[in-house]
Amino acid sequence: MATPGASPAPRRRPAAAAALAFAAALAAAVAAAPAELSGTLELSGRGARGTDPAAAVVYFEPAGAKRAPAPGTAIIETRNKAFSPRVLAVPRGSTVRFPNRDPILHNVFSVSRGNAFDLGLLGEGPGAETTFDQPGLVRIYCNVHHGMVAYVMVVDTPYYGSPDASGRFRLAGLPAGRGRLTAWHEQSDPATLELTLPAPGPIEVELGVSRPRVPRHLNKLGKSYGRGRDRY
Repeated sequence: MATPGASPAPRRRPAAAAALAFAAALAAAVAAAPAELSGTLELSGRGARGTDPAAAVVYFEPAGAKRAPAPGTAIIETRNKAFSPRVLAVPRGSTVRFPNRDPILHNVFSVSRGNAFDLGLLGEGPGAETTFDQPGLVRIYCNVHHGMVAYVMVVDTPYYGSPDASGRFRLAGLPAGRGRLTAWHEQSDPATLELTLPAPGPIEVELGVSRPRVPRHLNKLGKSYGRGRDRY
């Protein structure tokens, strides 16, 4: 029984309550839905002319609990005294084979910490393989030919890729929330951006080109390649 003179208790209208519940459910669904990250990588600086943006690697690392990437297999050929592809991104734990397509000897090696290897002298044929267990950049050379250089970017995330020739990139299926985007190119220092997904729109990343295409390096014994350099 209502008290004389007292105001009746306010009642939430069923329609308003349903609208609030729908809005909350919609917000939760949007937060859980896969996000997409797209943008453009621009190479700048005096050495940028003629440098290929498609040789870069971009990858996104979500904050907090991470989804482990599935290891895979890949191939880097030695052909015409060059590595092909020159730049490769793989998930941690992946195995890469190095077949030799040249009628001469190659000795593929790396001294990069955590992923060092030496395949020895190998003639034309299926080559040999190595597994990359640690995330990070692996610089790869040939102990016979100084000018042969390749890079394997080992990532600890399933969200990675390379831009196209115009520098445009797109990473799909990303979890919403905070994370870090890294862009790397062999002739520049990497750039890292802290982001919250979904992003309001495409982003722009700039890398300054300042390094030579063939960096100064020693052979697998830590010695100079010598004046002649190429032995075969």
